[in-house]
Amino acid sequence: MTSSTERRGWLSVLSVALGSFVLVLSEFLPIGLLPAIARGLHVDIGTAGLMVVATGLTGAVAAPVVTVATSRVDRRVVLVALTALLVVADALAAVAPSFWVLLVARMLLGVGIGGFWSIGAGIAGRLVAPSAVIRATSFITAGISVATVVSLPLGAFVSSLASWRLAFVIGGGLGVVALGLQVAMLPRIPATQAVRFATLGGLLRIPRARVGLIAAVFLFVAQFAAYTYVSPYLEQMVRVDADTVTIALLVFGIAGIIGNFAAGWTLSRSVIGTIGVAKAVLAASVVLLPLAAQSVVAVFVLLAVWGFVWGALPLGTQTWMSNASPGSSESGLALFVTTIQLAIAGGSVLGGAAVTSFGLATDFWFSGAVAVVGAVVLVWLGQRRPSSPAMTGGTATTAGSATTAGPATTAGPATTAAIRLPGAGDPDPVCTPAP
Repeated sequence: MTSSTERRGWLSVLSVALGSFVLVLSEFLPIGLLPAIARGLHVDIGTAGLMVVATGLTGAVAAPVVTVATSRVDRRVVLVALTALLVVADALAAVAPSFWVLLVARMLLGVGIGGFWSIGAGIAGRLVAPSAVIRATSFITAGISVATVVSLPLGAFVSSLASWRLAFVIGGGLGVVALGLQVAMLPRIPATQAVRFATLGGLLRIPRARVGLIAAVFLFVAQFAAYTYVSPYLEQMVRVDADTVTIALLVFGIAGIIGNFAAGWTLSRSVIGTIGVAKAVLAASVVLLPLAAQSVVAVFVLLAVWGFVWGALPLGTQTWMSNASPGSSESGLALFVTTIQLAIAGGSVLGGAAVTSFGLATDFWFSGAVAVVGAVVLVWLGQRRPSSPAMTGGTATTAGSATTAGPATTAGPATTAAIRLPGAGDPDPVCTPAP
């Protein structure tokens, strides 16, 4: 590969990474804006939380539908179209005259998210030399990870300085930059396989993959039942001003980025241990937050701990799925994206119901309970010995198929591409972070 071709390939990767970053940023921005949006559009906090639900549910449906409907279309065309849809969605959200128009904008964004994650997460192998696929995949998924942890503090920061609408203007502006880069840099990427709805459930036939999907459901339900309402918690229970809310959420975001890097080290030693312990710590943090509401210092400490373990958890789930899945396919990614988005939506719905019916404290305690159950289920099912070696989930994942699990929200700089799966006698998958 010539230097100019290699340079263009990395610019193409940058365009996809920026697209994934902006999509995830736009999905989670409203979480830090919920109080301001609720006041501005004259709805209660529980109703405002439906924005997260609508995006997640639409993304869950869009992941398989877009994958199947566009499976014969050049991937460049699909990625560009989905990024353009992101720009339209953010623009509509920025000018929405009512909550229901805003909800429509969020559903359009959900279509973009579901389709882009299913296709973009596995595109690195088509853009760079084989020796660089691991690093390129890490680059794309790092954009997802960073967006997950910075979206909430960014939204709160913008809301404290100006109208909540500015956050969507920023998202749309970044989307325009990503769109321009994709149009200029992405080469033709012909479709390689036709995908049918009948093939979408392939991951469900792999026992360890099923365990990973179950773990992901508990994790994202627990996280977003509480995470969606952290800004109202700070305002109403801790009773701090908007500037302090912004600082608190910034602490959460920075801790999450650090946790994402730290996970590369802990996951190389024990995947099941990392996920199980992190879920338990997440549960303890969110359960203690309502009890610590009288102490701003204690709240900051708990938010930092919560952010740290959250930064590690999605990467841990992705690592598990990469170990469990014998190969890479857009159909497998579509199923994983659907699972994650349904869990995000489900967590937001359940959290909203808890807040509306019983108050913020109950919502956080419910979230902690779900996280504990998820940790117990993961350890119990994850330690069970498969009935035969053939059921362990496959052999080593190569660089070319490293992105099987990568949707979502959240792989970090320590990519899971170099993961190996131990034999049937080893109940705990082990991964080797990419160099």
